[in-house]
Amino acid sequence: MKKILIITLILCIGGFVYAQQYREPIGSGDPNFLGADTADMMLREVSVDKFEIEGFWRSRMSSDEGYTTSRLFEGGPSIERRGVIQDEAGLNLPEQRYVLGTRVDFLRRGYSSFHIYPTRPIPIEGITKYVTVWVAGRNFNHRLFLLVQDYFGRNYEFIMRQDGGGASLNFQGWQRMYAVIPTASIDDTRGVAQRSPHFTNNFGLKITGFRIECDPLQARGSYYIYLDDLRAWTDLFTEYYRDDPDDMFDGW
Repeated sequence: MKKILIITLILCIGGFVYAQQYREPIGSGDPNFLGADTADMMLREVSVDKFEIEGFWRSRMSSDEGYTTSRLFEGGPSIERRGVIQDEAGLNLPEQRYVLGTRVDFLRRGYSSFHIYPTRPIPIEGITKYVTVWVAGRNFNHRLFLLVQDYFGRNYEFIMRQDGGGASLNFQGWQRMYAVIPTASIDDTRGVAQRSPHFTNNFGLKITGFRIECDPLQARGSYYIYLDDLRAWTDLFTEYYRDDPDDMFDGW
């Protein structure tokens, strides 16, 4: 009887320890799901770029596949659809007037892609969880990829999806698209590392542009795509608690 009681007790303790060690994976590809592991997070929606400065964004394509032109146009999704960023409410910021338009003229049909990129990488404060942008894709089966650079200067690209989960630009009018950033742990150099455990400066992610992968059956004639209101959901916890006024400066 004592042996049965001891065995039962051991199994219960083992099961409890295992349950404590097991954790649900964070992130499911849904931007509305931020996970339960948020005790040390200060999540905020921030504006990355509103596409309001002429000449800041450019485009390019292999010269044997076609050529591109990018410029600003007045328009965009309504403020009711975009929503107001909480930290910008009541600041009386200028109204968004422009969107970025890119025209592609294909020289031949086949597998091709083109890039839309800023004149310099755009840093995002904090630890980025996912990035959103409004897109008018003209109902083509092309695919949009977000290009980023991590803390160590390594480049990655992530496919952007519609709010409903679709991974192509086959929709009419404006649609918000998002890309989830799979962040590496602080002591792991694999994955998208956004900070170092040894230094508290210059951490985060940089946006280096977009890549549009063209469907070979639809890569003909002229194609138009429009982008607006690039935002990110980011964890600012470390931003607020990283500074020690008595720390040393390493730039010598």
